Amino acid sequence: MVEYAEQPAYPVGLRLSGRRVVVIGGGQVAQRRLPALIAAGADITLVSPSATPSVEAMAEAGEITWVRRRYEDGDLADAWYALIAATDPEANARASAEAERHRVWCVRSDDAEAATAWTPATGRSEGVTVAVLTGHDPRRSAAVRDAIVEGLRDGSIGAPHHRARTPFVALVGGGPGDPDLITVRGRRLLAEADVVIADRLGPRDLLDELPPHVEVIDAAKIPYGRFMAQEAINNALIEHAKAGKSVVRLKGGDPFVFGRGMEEAQALAEAGIACTVVPGISSSISVPGAAGIPVTHRGVAHEFTVVSGHVAPEDPRSLVDWESLAKLRGTLVILMGVDKIGAIARALVAYGKAPDTPLALIQEGTTAAQRRVDATLATVAERVAAEDVRPPAVIVIGDVVQEGPDKRPAPSSV
Repeated sequence: MVEYAEQPAYPVGLRLSGRRVVVIGGGQVAQRRLPALIAAGADITLVSPSATPSVEAMAEAGEITWVRRRYEDGDLADAWYALIAATDPEANARASAEAERHRVWCVRSDDAEAATAWTPATGRSEGVTVAVLTGHDPRRSAAVRDAIVEGLRDGSIGAPHHRARTPFVALVGGGPGDPDLITVRGRRLLAEADVVIADRLGPRDLLDELPPHVEVIDAAKIPYGRFMAQEAINNALIEHAKAGKSVVRLKGGDPFVFGRGMEEAQALAEAGIACTVVPGISSSISVPGAAGIPVTHRGVAHEFTVVSGHVAPEDPRSLVDWESLAKLRGTLVILMGVDKIGAIARALVAYGKAPDTPLALIQEGTTAAQRRVDATLATVAERVAAEDVRPPAVIVIGDVVQEGPDKRPAPSSV
């Protein structure tokens, strides 16, 4: 028998679409490996008397064919590839022997030395598949893979396109402020951009990582200060896209949560320019979480409502039904409402909310400058003035403000 461990494995990418693959065993190994085989388009037969709930769900969805019995000789007939991962070593050995007889490439979870193939640690980043083999050290394989994939995603590993690249426009949600909270896809698109049109509330630290050739346009909308009109932003997106540039509109939070992302998407569509929307982590949830506040909590709040506070309740332009909000028992999260919080609190109390309802203001959430100021509806206007709370700040109103890791345990009711 060939001693496989003495020679390096020969790396190859198997094209399994429409080809028969047999998996022996329905446990955790199969659960981890099956999604990649399904994504490859393989015609998968699972042979196992039992399976994990996740594997069973794949069978119920029609993604795999499940033969509910133990392995029998002949199960690997006409297979191109086999994954042997049963809990019975004797069955694994017999299946491995069958694979050898029929020249079917075979991976064994229980005995790599007896296998004819090894599964590499794999990762993907925008059309690139990274596969790493380090012999008998799977943890090292995973670490090397992670480092390479992360480098490709954040641009720290240079991998320029040598074929013509199609320019793009992407509306990217940058998250609440911490640069580590942007999505993987958002960070990758930033690394590929020629032009970045950035908001003040976007993750500013990421701009320092951009290559020197990238043009950064400041679209900051500073309250009561200088601003770049929305029409000018729309025009800049269209102008650079028509010039064949790859353009990223970097926004704070999520593009479609009080971010005017749809206005920009509509302007691009009217100009005949397609755009990609990359969702971001909304500050309405992430900032309270960073401050130790759950927006929902068992036995305390079964719903939460997110409201824009940039228009006061008495303003005829307001589209918010403050009277109905005052009657809700759940959590109320207010964005862009620091300078209107006094009027908002008075309206909520006038419509029946208890004056001692607790609330918290989290300024510069998820950043190094984050701070939390607690108050009640009755005291919030005074507290904001005394503590000089400034935007950006997220306001959380409700009993969840009094919860936290160091607070009382949740009630037993659902």
